[in-house]
Amino acid sequence: METTLTRGRAGGPYQGHHRPFGIICGVTPSPAGSPAETQAQDVFCEIARGEREAVIVLETGHTLAFLDHRPLFRGHTLLIPKAHVRLLSDLPAGLLPEFFGTAQRLERAVQDGLGTDGTMILVNNVVSQSVPHLHLHVIPRRFKDGLRFWLGPRHPYNAAHPAEEYAAKIRSALPPE
Repeated sequence: METTLTRGRAGGPYQGHHRPFGIICGVTPSPAGSPAETQAQDVFCEIARGEREAVIVLETGHTLAFLDHRPLFRGHTLLIPKAHVRLLSDLPAGLLPEFFGTAQRLERAVQDGLGTDGTMILVNNVVSQSVPHLHLHVIPRRFKDGLRFWLGPRHPYNAAHPAEEYAAKIRSALPPE
């Protein structure tokens, strides 16, 4: 397995080895079916283009994984598509197997490599999305690690808000396969 420690201006786009990216934000048009944002200027596009440093964990043909620069816990890893895609629902169907297959590999590697009890996998769409580029968090977790930021408040279903009503609204909005 090839490894890259960092990517960015300090040492050029690649430190450790040289090879083409494939589809990169702002360089190659996005694949068919994704937003036509070929000149995206978000931080993750800059990392994918090698214009900003990041500690790279893994790179595949269409994805890039790197350490979060403000980790919740050491080893907190982000996975992005190299093509500029804002939301999970915008990710072209052809990239889903590679994106989620890579996420699955990272989840196991973070847990096994760091000796943690488990991981939390998180994707924010719009709300709480600090960078307008699809990114999946793989966060190492330990029992009683103190992370409780998203466990409340809860909004249970009841007579005024029946579960079936919410399920029906979601079902009616499902796009065709």
